[in-house]
Amino acid sequence: MRPNQWVKNLFVLAPLVFSQNLLDPQMLGRAFLGTFLFCMISGVVYLMNDIFDVEKDRAHPTKRFRPIPSGKLPVKAATAAAVVIGLGTLALSLVLDWRFGAVTAIYFANNVLYSWKLKHVVFVDVLTIALGFLLRTLAGAFVIDVIFSEWLFGCTFLLALYLALGKRKHEILQAGLGKGKQRRVLERYRLDHINYAILCVAGLTIAAYTAYTLSVSLPGQPLHATRAPFESPWIPFTIPFAVIGVFRFYMLISRAELADSPTERMIKDIPFIANLALWGISILAMIYFL
Repeated sequence: MRPNQWVKNLFVLAPLVFSQNLLDPQMLGRAFLGTFLFCMISGVVYLMNDIFDVEKDRAHPTKRFRPIPSGKLPVKAATAAAVVIGLGTLALSLVLDWRFGAVTAIYFANNVLYSWKLKHVVFVDVLTIALGFLLRTLAGAFVIDVIFSEWLFGCTFLLALYLALGKRKHEILQAGLGKGKQRRVLERYRLDHINYAILCVAGLTIAAYTAYTLSVSLPGQPLHATRAPFESPWIPFTIPFAVIGVFRFYMLISRAELADSPTERMIKDIPFIANLALWGISILAMIYFL
């Protein structure tokens, strides 16, 4: 179920932070429960992916060591676990909030379609991954019943699309001539096209984040203009952190000699983590204390 990948589900907490409800015990509890449920449903998705891709994963230099491709976890046991955990998670999600449950179900269906068909379609595969992050954010807003900024939805989608494109680039570089054996869609990608897409989305991500930070820093404007319940003249000072994070990720995905995935590399990269931590601390201070 790959707990090391569950860090992606922190996007569920974004509405809690940016709606200034981080210190509300009831909302905090609901948000963390929602995050846990998304960790479970994403774990089920990872189980399904490994079940569907067991043969291709056995040809991958690192994925072949996972429990299912290596034979340590029988396919039947993995299938049974996916069914039980999946149904239990969807049921609990609906009990928590029907809108949250509906988004969780859509997220699951989106990933089933991805595993079955969409991951074999050029660029549709990365758009599907980005949609998954957008659904996480939407679920986080529903579970605590707040209106979330359209700007942050845009930033979330663009950032997720950037990360997904970066992952594809690394897979192409790392696979070399054997890319078709690892992932069929890699044969249909051209490296120059994916480079152009990455640079374009990187620029759009920085632009969207800049526009959002500038909009919430304007004093006296109606709150519905950005749907952010705060004004801070200091928020634009976090733009350099976003730029550094985007550039650092591009450096990480360009190193084909490293076998681990970009996501795994990010959480091990000290400069990236330090920059992310400074951004997080700055955002919390500016939203709640300045």
